[in-house]
Amino acid sequence: MEQNAADRRFVSRLTRQTLALVLAGGRGSRLHDLTNWRAKPAVPFGGKFRIIDFPLSNCLNSGIYQVGVVTQYKSHSLIRHIQRGWGFLRGEMGEFVELLPAQQRIETSWYTGTADAVMQNIDIIRSHNPSYVLVLAGDHVYKMDYGTMLAAHVEKEADVTVGCIEVPLEEASAFGVMAADENDRIFEFAEKPVNPKPIPQDPSRAMASMGIYIFSTDVLFEELRKDHTDENSTHDFGKDIIPSLLDRKKVHAFPFRDGETQGEAYWRDVGTVDALWKANLELTSISPELNLYDSTWPIWTHQEQLPPAKFVFDDDGRRGMAVDSMVAGGCIISGASVKKSMLFSQVYVHSYAEITESVIMPDVSIGRGCRIHRAIIDRGCRLEPGMEIGIDPEKDAKSFFVSPGGIVLVTPEMLNQDYPHGM
Repeated sequence: MEQNAADRRFVSRLTRQTLALVLAGGRGSRLHDLTNWRAKPAVPFGGKFRIIDFPLSNCLNSGIYQVGVVTQYKSHSLIRHIQRGWGFLRGEMGEFVELLPAQQRIETSWYTGTADAVMQNIDIIRSHNPSYVLVLAGDHVYKMDYGTMLAAHVEKEADVTVGCIEVPLEEASAFGVMAADENDRIFEFAEKPVNPKPIPQDPSRAMASMGIYIFSTDVLFEELRKDHTDENSTHDFGKDIIPSLLDRKKVHAFPFRDGETQGEAYWRDVGTVDALWKANLELTSISPELNLYDSTWPIWTHQEQLPPAKFVFDDDGRRGMAVDSMVAGGCIISGASVKKSMLFSQVYVHSYAEITESVIMPDVSIGRGCRIHRAIIDRGCRLEPGMEIGIDPEKDAKSFFVSPGGIVLVTPEMLNQDYPHGM
């Protein structure tokens, strides 16, 4: 829906008064070996991006130019990526993407929860003097205009607004689940409940938290201080702070909808090997739900200077080709076949190799005659000629990780190879 000029000015004023904090310190243990040497938000996604590029791009596209990225677990590759790809904002205009590593500013411990991560940076937040603080998870893939959520927060005079989305009931126990009245005021909130409560209009679905919170700054400071002194708290927004506010403050839900159809919007928690594989391959479809070719909402990232992808040989049985696939810059498909797959940058596929329904991360070499099916090959792997992955499940399980959905994950460590610099 097109905004009029007054609405746009209203939203732009709010975004200028907002500080975004992207919580990017999580380990992401459900991704198994993919997060042995990198934080979950640094995991590659979509052929040329990393997961954290999506919330950061949402901030910029929404007009929020003051962003702090809170890091902790194995953050080197994440920090390196942000320094290289997100240093283009103008500091003299008050624009920045700041790195906020765990540095024991208040306590002598690392961040112990999402709320504690924000509390330990409270002096930095105060120095920027925002009217609103937007707290984001750094490990979800979606496109969202935070300006509309800010406008709803102000119009409803809310103290806290929680971004929410409907999810299948059988998946809801992995999220914070809430119930709200006809005015979207939340009256129940349970973090990862064993028996999630469905929404009244559809018993097969539940309303789940997206891990997106807007706080009026004075309310945030007040609640962080209370939580900090509570010895029984786990210092987490979903487990502790949000539930404790329901009877004392105005806590509203903001349903995330598609801006054009007002139907269900695209949002993916790519926190498992199966989910990461599926979300990547969804992008190779003819009309994917997540449109990376949308010039009105670009996804920003560190852009390596690479040559175009190259396809060589046109002989029967030795034809360099890729069908229903995405192939990033610097790749060479040399007399090999790629179908329904995602190839990140600088992947070299040698002759007679076959890749189907797979995600091949950057800097991978796939040897002559290899067969790869329903797999994720991590960055820097060197597959010897003739290797077969995803063909024999029992054989794969002896050397690699096989997910519950049958996706084979291969890392350099599993191949007795060194991890490349900048994982």
